[in-house]
Parts: sequence; C-alpha cells; structure tokens
Amino acid sequence: MKNYDYPSSNNRRKFLREISLALGTTALGVPLLSLNACQSGNSENQEQAAQANQDGAQTRKLGVALVGLGGYSTNQLAPALQETENCYLAGIVTGTPAKAEEWKSKYNIPEKNIYNYENFDQIKDNQDIDIVYVVLPNGMHAEYTIRAAQAGKHVICEKPMATSVEDCQRMIDACNQNNVNLSIGYRLHYEPHNLRVMELGQQQVYGPVRRIEAADSFVIGNPDVWRLDKELAGGGPLMDVGIYCVQGAVYTMGETPVAITAQFGEVTKPEYFDEVEETITWQMEFPNGAVADCRSSYNESAGKLRGEAENGWWELDPAYSYSGIDGETSEGDMDYPQVNQQARQMDGQAQSFMENRQSRVPGEMGMRDVRILMAIYEAARTGNKVQLDI
Repeated sequence: MKNYDYPSSNNRRKFLREISLALGTTALGVPLLSLNACQSGNSENQEQAAQANQDGAQTRKLGVALVGLGGYSTNQLAPALQETENCYLAGIVTGTPAKAEEWKSKYNIPEKNIYNYENFDQIKDNQDIDIVYVVLPNGMHAEYTIRAAQAGKHVICEKPMATSVEDCQRMIDACNQNNVNLSIGYRLHYEPHNLRVMELGQQQVYGPVRRIEAADSFVIGNPDVWRLDKELAGGGPLMDVGIYCVQGAVYTMGETPVAITAQFGEVTKPEYFDEVEETITWQMEFPNGAVADCRSSYNESAGKLRGEAENGWWELDPAYSYSGIDGETSEGDMDYPQVNQQARQMDGQAQSFMENRQSRVPGEMGMRDVRILMAIYEAARTGNKVQLDI
C-alpha cells in the first residue's frame, strides 16, 4: 500500500479538475523474464558489476527526482536511494513547503533541485536530474509522465501505469517522441523469490502449470482517502493491489491470458465503497488451459501467490510485501535472501537507461496490465466472459 503527497484541496474531485486546468494536461511483445537474472537470483546487479569490471569504470550515477513525497517515497524510495549504486536522490517535487524543507535538510538536496507542481516543467533545465519517478495517485500518472518526457527526462512511473489504456499509449508515445525511456515500478521483477516463481512456471520445472491462485488485499480504515475516489484511483483494490495478482499470474505463465471472467463482491461498507469496488474476484484463462483464480479486497488481509503444476507446486505467502517474502515448493523451503526491492528495482532501471535499452519492466508491460485490468472490470460489470487478444 502506497501513500502519496500531492497538492491539497478540500474537495478531491475539484482538486483533480483544477490542477489539470492549471497545469495542462505498440505492440506488446514484452519480454516477461530475464532467465539469466532469475537463475542468478540477483537481479540485474550482477550484470551491472560485470559490465563495470569489463569497462574498467562504472558510469556516473543518474539523478532521480521523486514526484510526490507521500508514504512510499518517504519510507521506501528515499531510503532505497541511499543504497543504490547506479542512481541517487537528486531532487523532489512536492506541494507541501514543510516537506520540502524537511527533505532538503535530511537528504542535503540543493534548493535548485526542489520543485512544486506549479514550476515542475522547469525541471527540463536541470542537468542534475536524469530520471523523474512519478509517485502520485493513479489518475495523475499520465499527466506527469508526459510532462517529464517533454522535459527530456527518463521516467519511472508507479503502478498501475494509468487509469486507461488510452493514457498508457499517450505516455509511451510521449517518451518515444522525446527519445526518453519509460519504466514501471514493478519491484517484484527484481526480487529473488518472485524471480524463482517466474523460472518455475516459465521453465516448467515441475511440468506445465495447471492452476494459479493469487490474492492481495488489505483493510482500509479511513473512508476519506484518495484510493476510494474513482477519479483519482481509477478503481478500487483491483487497481491498487490486485494488479500484483495479475502480474504474478502472467509472470508465472510467461504469457498473457486469453479470456477473463469476474465478479464484484458484496459491499459491506457502503459509506466507504460508493465509487469503487470493495472486493473483486476474477479468473484468467491461459493458452495452455491453465486457470488463475484471483481475489483482491479493501476489507480483508491476504498476500499469496501459488502455482500448481503437473509434477509439483510452489507458494509465496507473503508474496508481494516490501520485505519478509517467504516461499516453499513441493520439494521444500525457498532459501533466498531478503533484499531491498526498491534499490534493486531502481538500480536495474537506471542501468537500462544508461545503456539506452528497454527496461525489464517497460511501459508496454504497464499498458498490457492496464488492458487486463479493464477487461476484468468489463467482465465483472457485464457478467460475460471477455476474450483478450494482446
């Protein structure tokens, strides 16, 4: 669960409309897994070290500006940037002056690298900043990704990439047109337990996968949060944490689903869930006949990813947390280290930007996932099976 910092308003809908007015507003052949990274269990860091040794010197660190200083930036990203080898915290964008002063002092950020939402576009003139990391509510991802691209900066955008497939395409187009790279904040593609799941499923270590079970949920305790605002969030738990279930099933299989059915759950707290779903379950069918049964809710706790194959099984629980991921297989426990997921993620993405190559988690992957999310909502609304061709 991520908390965000953005310009305050007494009315959330009014805020989104006003900020938009004031500031302006491919093909999916995406590699699902780097098997070398999976087999090493060490993400892209080993590749980076080897490249550095081969070249005799590591390329300079890239400067990262965090856009939005909420809980995720404060508690995960900024600390991780103190451990990264390929990038560092160079700047911030916040609508809260007190936060600007606090971060300036804590991280020794130069005044010239501190921006607000009114002067954000001036970031184009700042050579200290190479990467803009968009850590805002979902409904603002497209605008700030596009503006960062137009400023000539590489972009990391938090998940979900956007609240519509059309916005995803606009983001990809803007980055392509401005010759910058776009990557999505999918940290689990750099986490050893999840990398092992990718290998087990895609390499058919226990034979073909027959069934996947995925669940990611938490309890929202405050009705007055942006996650419950359809315009800012794009949807409920599916958009927020259910996307990890979609990701988990897809990277277990190494292919995209071909059909989806879905059902909205009962609304037990109408004062909370008058705009977005409280709970949703869905089923994804894959080309080989495998089925993924998934569930996400804002009124229960869960975090599991399980795969059942012809000759064995595996399970992560918790599967998606920032730390403490635990796994086992039909042959015994998974013995992998706990790592700083965000540090590995940003180091890997920075390395791809340095080398002008596609990230392991590119914009096309983000758009693919948003397309799947939209199909899940369509299936739940209509009660019909939705066919996918992506």
